[in-house]
Amino acid sequence: MVAKDWYKHWELYLMLIPVVAFYLIWCYGPMYGIIIAFKDFSPRKGIWGSEWAGLKYFMEFFDSPYAWRVIRNTILINFWNLVFGFPLPIIFALLLNEVKNQFYKRTVQTITYMPYFVSLVVVCGIIVDFAASDGVFGEITKMLGGTPTNLLSDPKYFRTIYVGSELWQRLGWDSIIFLAALSGINPELYEAATIDGAGRFKQIIHVTIPGIMPTMVILLILRIGAMMNVGFEKIILLYNPLVYETADVVSSYVYRKGIVESNFSFATAVGLFNSAINFLLVVSANWFSRKMTETSLW
Repeated sequence: MVAKDWYKHWELYLMLIPVVAFYLIWCYGPMYGIIIAFKDFSPRKGIWGSEWAGLKYFMEFFDSPYAWRVIRNTILINFWNLVFGFPLPIIFALLLNEVKNQFYKRTVQTITYMPYFVSLVVVCGIIVDFAASDGVFGEITKMLGGTPTNLLSDPKYFRTIYVGSELWQRLGWDSIIFLAALSGINPELYEAATIDGAGRFKQIIHVTIPGIMPTMVILLILRIGAMMNVGFEKIILLYNPLVYETADVVSSYVYRKGIVESNFSFATAVGLFNSAINFLLVVSANWFSRKMTETSLW
């Protein structure tokens, strides 16, 4: 049966080969390197020549005074990103969907999409300049009679700056998938709701939101499954030793231990622990969603 299907659709299978090869070589192939987490890895000896260390580096991480700090910061940053960064693109898409003036609608979409395409280095440079004591926020503080301060040197402001800049950069882009889902709702449902006397608000509640609910659930599962992931690039470009208490996350900690200090085994162990937690989160979220809403990834 498989051979017959292969013979019938060989062109499609041929097109699939580069995709499969990409994932095998760049995604699954390097996974053998996680064995470094269980060895006293030495670049000179190689992975298989290095001595077995067992759970040594996992225990070293959990005994470290920084373990709880980086886990806490990672969860908190992702939690606030989820609280604000997940519903706001949905609300934005719902509002845009109600706009009838196409020129205005496209203009707003373009303006909100643009920050996503700005280089992360440029965005972080803008944030650093704005947050400096003599930057825009400092000048505003001075005008209001306050004392200007470098916001990125104060631990209590770091998460707010990070989450706020993420929202500014991703709001328009994240709304695209919801706008696409909105366009797939059958217009006859709105006509039926109008005949039943439903206004625009009730149509949103009873037609629009249920229509995009499967998309919302799938994206929420994916967001929950990434609760332990915070890209180290932006963190490293913004943080400094003064704000490690609230800014240091698992990915930046792994970067410092693995790349800066060349402690490859320790960094791999921490990264493996982080990936395992993310896997458990996405499986749990998927199971819960399937039980509650009958919508799931698998």
